[in-house]
Amino acid sequence: MNKFFRVTLLVLLLELAIFIFGFMLLQNRGTSFDNGQARVEIKRACDEIRTGKTTEQDLADIAEHYPRILSIRIFDPDVVDNGEYRVEKVNHNLYRFNYKVEKNGKEPFILALFFSLLFLLTLFFLFYVEQKILRPVKNMTELTRELARGNLSRPLLQEKSGYLKSFLWSVDMLREKLEENRRREMALEKEKKSLVLSLVHDIKTPLSAMDLYTRALMDNLYVDEEKKTAALRGIAKNKEEIRSYVDQITRASREDFLHLEVNVQENYISSVMDPVRAYYQDKLQLLSIPFTIEPFEDALIRCDRDRLVEVLQNCMENAIKYGDGKQISIWIHQEEDCKLFTITNTGCTLKEEELDAVFDSFYRGSNVGDQQGSGLGLYICRELLHKMDGDIFAEIEDHCFQVTLVLRKI
Repeated sequence: MNKFFRVTLLVLLLELAIFIFGFMLLQNRGTSFDNGQARVEIKRACDEIRTGKTTEQDLADIAEHYPRILSIRIFDPDVVDNGEYRVEKVNHNLYRFNYKVEKNGKEPFILALFFSLLFLLTLFFLFYVEQKILRPVKNMTELTRELARGNLSRPLLQEKSGYLKSFLWSVDMLREKLEENRRREMALEKEKKSLVLSLVHDIKTPLSAMDLYTRALMDNLYVDEEKKTAALRGIAKNKEEIRSYVDQITRASREDFLHLEVNVQENYISSVMDPVRAYYQDKLQLLSIPFTIEPFEDALIRCDRDRLVEVLQNCMENAIKYGDGKQISIWIHQEEDCKLFTITNTGCTLKEEELDAVFDSFYRGSNVGDQQGSGLGLYICRELLHKMDGDIFAEIEDHCFQVTLVLRKI
């Protein structure tokens, strides 16, 4: 911002210097001269001289007769004269006609007014730029700095009008969304911890019972076979109870993935495929991987456009990471009342028996090699598609991995 003020001051001072220089030059040169009438009078004086009036007194009388002629005399090149004059040849003699210069006094004023208006207009324009563009950008910069620090509660002042109104509104909406997500995440984390602590406490009861049964059996306290059998049944029952609690803890640890928000609407297939095509055509061209999207018939489908793009991107990234880089393609076809999006990559090394597990959370196949990942991509894809009343499945065909998304057609 200080740099802008320095540039503003420099521009204004430069304009002011140009104005002063131009005004002084104009004053010195007199801007324009109204000497047309003087030339007319000089022509008439020449006509009188031709009649024989050539004495000094005659020339003085002629000069007095014309208001714009100051003097008339024989031209002498050795005489220096700083005034305005014309030299005319009359009857083989040269005469110097000194005449009066009349300046147009309005033009310097008009020029000064013009420069003043230009100066004020520049000042207004720079002030407008500072208020409508630079100040909102400064506020936005401060907001992003606060967001980076984790301060999501500071709102961004909205502009009633301006070029950045929509952008500032979107940034503030992002801040509110992040703040809402953080509140929800903290609430879920609190509930999760409370649930886990409660389940851990509940596990202690069957665990203590199992401990008692185990000690009794180890110390041969049960002589009767019936009591031994009852003790073993008690251990088995408590084991199942503990397993139930463990399953609940596992579900609680995955609870954040089950709260994926989806807004299902009617969307054209082209509105989903256009951003995928635009991004991956350039990316795969840089990676030298052939990429094709087979021609498809545009139609309305029920989906969350942004979430479906996210699913397609996830599948494409998997195809890039785990394929051999020879070919990736997307094929869209129809079966009954559904549209199927099939992403295919060559060079599949995943085992056939692993297909059922690739959509499980935290599962990573035997073909991952040294590729980084969490094993959650396809799991999230499945959860999102289920929320859109769709489905996803995978196949291996001719050493190609195919993942197919199923969406409802309108």
